[in-house]
Amino acid sequence: MGFSKPLKLLNRVSFPKPQFRNLHCLHTQHHHHYHHDDNIVTAICNSFRKRWNWDTITNKFGSLEFNDSLVEHVLLEFKDPIEAKSALGFFHWSKNRNSNSFQQHGIRSYCIAIHVSVRAMLLTDAKALLQSLLNKNKEKEDRVVVDSLLDTYEVVSGSSSHPLVFDLLIQAYAKMRMTRVAFDTCLYVEERGFSVSLVSYNSLLHVMQKSLKSDDGCDCDMVWNVYEHMIWKRVYPNVVTLRIMVDALCKDGELLRIVDLLEQILGKRSSSSPSVIVNSSLIFRVLESGKMEKVEESEVVVLLKRMLQKNLIPDLVAYSLIVHVKVKLGNLDSAWELYQEMIARGFKANSFVYTSFIGAFFAEGRVEEAEGLMGEMEERRLKPYGETFDHLIVGYANLGRLEECLGVCEKMLSIGFVPSCLSFNKMVERLCERGDVDQANSMLTLLLDKGFLPNDVTYSYLIQGYAKKDEVQEVLKLYYEMEYRSMCPGLSVFTSVIQSLCHCGKLEDAEKYLSIMKGRLLTPSATIYRTLIAGHMRKGNSARALQLENEMASLEL
Repeated sequence: MGFSKPLKLLNRVSFPKPQFRNLHCLHTQHHHHYHHDDNIVTAICNSFRKRWNWDTITNKFGSLEFNDSLVEHVLLEFKDPIEAKSALGFFHWSKNRNSNSFQQHGIRSYCIAIHVSVRAMLLTDAKALLQSLLNKNKEKEDRVVVDSLLDTYEVVSGSSSHPLVFDLLIQAYAKMRMTRVAFDTCLYVEERGFSVSLVSYNSLLHVMQKSLKSDDGCDCDMVWNVYEHMIWKRVYPNVVTLRIMVDALCKDGELLRIVDLLEQILGKRSSSSPSVIVNSSLIFRVLESGKMEKVEESEVVVLLKRMLQKNLIPDLVAYSLIVHVKVKLGNLDSAWELYQEMIARGFKANSFVYTSFIGAFFAEGRVEEAEGLMGEMEERRLKPYGETFDHLIVGYANLGRLEECLGVCEKMLSIGFVPSCLSFNKMVERLCERGDVDQANSMLTLLLDKGFLPNDVTYSYLIQGYAKKDEVQEVLKLYYEMEYRSMCPGLSVFTSVIQSLCHCGKLEDAEKYLSIMKGRLLTPSATIYRTLIAGHMRKGNSARALQLENEMASLEL
């Protein structure tokens, strides 16, 4: 199916082209006035041009002091590509010669030698020089090397510039596992009008992906930040890039989730290409990372537009994500209007888009519209998935329509889904508020057999529900169940347990749980102290009550 007409919808937003400042305004050209005898410089250059052996050169020039200024002057005499090997020979000789005046070459001398090597395409030599330079300057400011390369760029290269030098620098940083410095260097040189190659980005991504899950590695967000930056800079991925990013998805445990989401859009478990998987994952990460609150809608749309134009994702996935972006941003009516236009132009509806709208309509209290979409899904034979049902459970729970909640939950179980912890907790909260804690607890028992994993919030609501009914045995049973599942009871759980025990007059047991709290470095709340104090006062134990009051005061509660 073609989507040439819907593509026009993307063109409603105009985007300014990136403006790069003139390089001549960006880099300082150094015009050194050398005070060395030109005859000496000429003599040194001629000795290397004539390929004298090193012993002869050392005997003739060994008494000279080769400071940075003299080294740079000689190197610049050799800056033409045909004389690059002579430049390298001089550089290494002057660095390693036996002389009382021996000194290490400075950063600027290294950078000139590197530029000369790159211009002559002596890349192995350039990489070796860069490696040596970076090793010598690990402890210095991150940008001291790149700044020096920028300063010497036009001095050496002139009109025959070779920006490859900055790619080699980034690749060298990546090889040294200095990934953050490498990415900072990418941004720094791009701000100054240079482009970073795909090879450099791949080198950086490869090292980042390899170091995921290691103690000294970067986090997964940084890998995706680099990949997203590539797309913004119109540096599009190749097979190598996609393989690296799929490996990152596997390490992060996200591959199956993205494949499932694509199934919801495409309607079948298709063998999606790595490009579709990786680029869809990027958009989902942008949507879920909180960036949506900080960026303009057009910025997300232009990212999708670039992917679509380069066939990085299918039309159906792209347009589904465009609608999803608008829904996520809260532009519900605008999203619905766009969706209707796209349907009129041949866009194929899918479960993913329906689910986005159902969740948004419920969130805005537009229940009838949400229920109408559920009916449409059934008519179109589109299969709802877990998140679709979760929206219904939360929506009905917020409205207090708990019978519908339970009905949706039972329907989920009948077709092999279990609710998310978030949606189930919302239902449990409402049931316990209504006093139906037994029903909520029975539902939890049923879900546990289906593989459901409750959290501390689930147990907190149930314990609070039984505590309100003074069913202390059920309260303690749930507490022990949490301990059995190696879950750490929080403040709300201990509050309910202690309140329930105090209300039943079991102060010794209540004090035991107070000690457990303190042993786990949980600070008891003012409510807990007041409950215990009131209990001891009722028992006539004023000494313990006073002790607890003093303890409470010391904690400034």
